[in-house]
Amino acid sequence: MTLDTTDTRRGEGAGTMAVQQLGNERTTAYTDGAELVFERVFDAPRDLVWKVLTDPERVTNWWGPHGYTTTVEEMDVRPGGRWRWINHTTGGEDAPFKGEYLEVVPPERIVQTQIFDVPGFDDRAAINTMTLEDLGGRTKLVARSRFPSIDDLQGALATGMIGGALQTYDRLAAEIARG
Repeated sequence: MTLDTTDTRRGEGAGTMAVQQLGNERTTAYTDGAELVFERVFDAPRDLVWKVLTDPERVTNWWGPHGYTTTVEEMDVRPGGRWRWINHTTGGEDAPFKGEYLEVVPPERIVQTQIFDVPGFDDRAAINTMTLEDLGGRTKLVARSRFPSIDDLQGALATGMIGGALQTYDRLAAEIARG
């Protein structure tokens, strides 16, 4: 993983905004204010990527870092639908997440809330926006998580979530490659 804090966004009259660059050679990741953004291009058509992202049986094959398993308790992919997934860590702990789908536009966009489903986090929802761009047989996924505050984002980053997310995107790529 690379870590480089640089000023990468400049606009006329906009001043300079510091953006923290994170990621690896396969997945670009960066923070921008209270947002965490991941970008990755998959060697698959958009419809296939959408299917793997929205099929509960396929989600269990890719969500979470290497060695983790996932239980999908609920996944109703429609506006107003709810989801709840549990990561089972290699250390035997459970990490439950839940949320609500706010916008679903097949096969190009999902907006959903995401809450770490443990006491104390109930009112700390991130808003995740995932877009899929058709690149003519390839697909660019941009996943943008807007946290309630920069402190909330920093707290999430302190858990090691970047490394876990990068592994998750590698697992997603492998699941997509299965067709």
